[in-house]
Amino acid sequence: GKCFHEQRRSIVRRLHDQPAMDIGQTDPKLKSQPDYRPFMSIRDQLRYKFVLSLEGKDVATNLKWILASNSLCLMPRPRFETWFMEGRLEPYRHYVPLRDDCADLEEKMDHYATHTDEALEIVANAQQHVAQFKDRRRERLVSLLVARKYFELSGQL
Repeated sequence: GKCFHEQRRSIVRRLHDQPAMDIGQTDPKLKSQPDYRPFMSIRDQLRYKFVLSLEGKDVATNLKWILASNSLCLMPRPRFETWFMEGRLEPYRHYVPLRDDCADLEEKMDHYATHTDEALEIVANAQQHVAQFKDRRRERLVSLLVARKYFELSGQL
């Protein structure tokens, strides 16, 4: 994806030429840069066993669909919290944790390429985390309760 945040940019610069990886920035204004890669659809990304999720200025927007997929999510511990409850995601249970600079990415990929049973268990747990958000009735109830709490705390009820 695009790399607006320096940490994300430095990771992409360092990993873009690794033979076992297809990593790059997709900003068309930077096509002449060696780390440029053309846009890759979600469908194309999900053909890979491993998908990297990197936060930028905010939450990693690809995290939700990665965890819902059959690919293994590799990422540094999440720093941002949204309705998706990233803080409840457990390393080695819902995703494979990486160092903040992703220097251990290749090592983790090598491990899970040969320990597929562990990888599949993490993928199943990730899918289970996502499943709780697919209950429309429950999500509607949560939304209404959040709105009610907001109105209570802001003195509008």
